[in-house]
Amino acid sequence: MAENYLGESIGKLGFGFMRLPVKEDGTPDYEPMMEMVDTFLDAGFSYFDTAYKYLGSEEALKIALVDRHPRDRFYIATKMPTFMIKSAEDMQTTFNTSLERLGVEYLDFYLLHAFSLVQDERLEKLGVWEFIDKLKSEGRIKHFGFSFHDTPENLDILLTKHSQVEFVQLQINYLDWESEKVQSRRLYETVNKHKKPFIIMEPVKGGLLAGSGSRAEKLFREANPDVSEASWAVRFAASLDGLLTMLSGMNTMEQLKDNINTVKNLKPLSESELDTIGKAVEMLRNTPGVPCTGCKYCLDNCPRKLNIPFLMRIYNDYLVYNSMVGSGFPFAEATSSGRYPSTCLACRNCEEHCPQHIEISDVMSKMAAVFEK
Repeated sequence: MAENYLGESIGKLGFGFMRLPVKEDGTPDYEPMMEMVDTFLDAGFSYFDTAYKYLGSEEALKIALVDRHPRDRFYIATKMPTFMIKSAEDMQTTFNTSLERLGVEYLDFYLLHAFSLVQDERLEKLGVWEFIDKLKSEGRIKHFGFSFHDTPENLDILLTKHSQVEFVQLQINYLDWESEKVQSRRLYETVNKHKKPFIIMEPVKGGLLAGSGSRAEKLFREANPDVSEASWAVRFAASLDGLLTMLSGMNTMEQLKDNINTVKNLKPLSESELDTIGKAVEMLRNTPGVPCTGCKYCLDNCPRKLNIPFLMRIYNDYLVYNSMVGSGFPFAEATSSGRYPSTCLACRNCEEHCPQHIEISDVMSKMAAVFEK
């Protein structure tokens, strides 16, 4: 179990209610979902994470958990969709909607979703902090914090300015630990500096570090053939000091049982194991990919208005991990309004403006063959 943070004793494994079992027609598959919820609770874990933005997730959690188990047996966390908030009324409306969807009268944990310094400047004018204080004083929420994808410097500013924040949810995994973009290590050091417990999201990077046929898989198998590749990532994340809980978006019983076994028998990584992880990180980062820098020079010249930089990131993940695991939501977002790779006209207007001289039309064709089967 985790240390007692915020007056709560919560297991180090949390259930991220996002990547859920579905039937062939795309509808929720409640039978395995309920079985997984029951197994999770019976193993002594109790933290369930969802969000207003995760379509169908809050409703599914009501059916699989809330309607079937005593309220004092679990913790529920959901999130305010900060990007949708345009007025003080929107805060109350989305909060009430979450309670209704979940079928509960209060929330154990409430987060500002994907909070940032820019969001703070906007939401502060709308009275978001007064609203949070009101919810807590009324007993509608027990603890509040925010999920965060901004810089360590901005996190430091926010936690200094808003010392009443009780916890922060961060993206931490061994691949992003020293990443210049995510900066997991520096974010971790910042929350420790402010003595705030934290929740980890994406410990297995959306499933990409869970054994997907990547070049690093062989490395882990040779180091220890008796454990899963995912367990290396889980142990790395779950061993960090100050951890409130670590979220895993599990959609199979096999994933759940593997995570339960790893966390219940948690052992710190040895020096040789950390060396193996270091080699895996180097191997994954050096896997050849499309050299897109996300400069967006290509966008203005695409007659189909394809979100080329976003699609390039998704395709690079596929090349690195040899897997489309975790690409469902990003691909759906990138291809909204029918902007699929297959709609590329191969006019090559975009390529004339690409500083990296990428043959973008060819990449779109290759991506369509993989993602639009």
